[in-house]
Amino acid sequence: MIHSFRKGFRMAGLATTLLGLTGCMGAETLSELGHLPRMTRTADPTLAPDYRPVTMPTPPLQAPPTEAGSLWRPGSRAFFKDQRAAQAGDLLTVKIQVADTANVTNNTTASGSGAEAFGIPSFFGLKGGLMSHLTSTDALQTNSSSSNNGAGTIRRIDTVTLTLGGVITQVLPNGNFVVVARQEVRVNGELRQIMVSGVVRPQDISEDNIVTHDRIAEARISYGGRGQLSQYQQPRYGQKVLDSVLPF
Repeated sequence: MIHSFRKGFRMAGLATTLLGLTGCMGAETLSELGHLPRMTRTADPTLAPDYRPVTMPTPPLQAPPTEAGSLWRPGSRAFFKDQRAAQAGDLLTVKIQVADTANVTNNTTASGSGAEAFGIPSFFGLKGGLMSHLTSTDALQTNSSSSNNGAGTIRRIDTVTLTLGGVITQVLPNGNFVVVARQEVRVNGELRQIMVSGVVRPQDISEDNIVTHDRIAEARISYGGRGQLSQYQQPRYGQKVLDSVLPF
């Protein structure tokens, strides 16, 4: 009876744990039950909980030369105000055109063999009996062989084309910009979220205030979302929990 009670107590504890995990993971889904996925409010990206200021290695600052009576402002590219983004809070357009194809094929073949024979013809003049077996030429013989064959193929095709607006969140000491671009689109109960962040040089921003993804250092590009379709494409929470704890 005590054994049954302990078993029942363990099962109840496991069930409570699974329900707790399921509740935590499904809280957001349950809160949106019967409603469209909620869009996040437009806000300052630097106030997001996961935002961290970026630090990069930079050369020491040097004051720009000034010339009395000059029509040019230090750092300007034209007589009139440059319309390109130049300081924190300025907006710019980010263009992403990723078309990558990777094909990798590896074939490996290795084989080897070895043989060793070891013996002592004479051991301090002792021969016969047991010593004759220990000191014979075939007292120790080894043979070994090994072979290995391996083959692998990787094929990836990635195509992403996006255009969205971004904002400069930080100006680094060397003049480079930290850029963050976010966009959300909700269509028929499916919320698509796009996020781009990275470091941009001022001279890589075109005259029409556009920067391409290949000019963004430390680029982080995320395209995903949530909603009814995304939910059906994911395994159930219970299956996720079991997959993470089951050893087989």
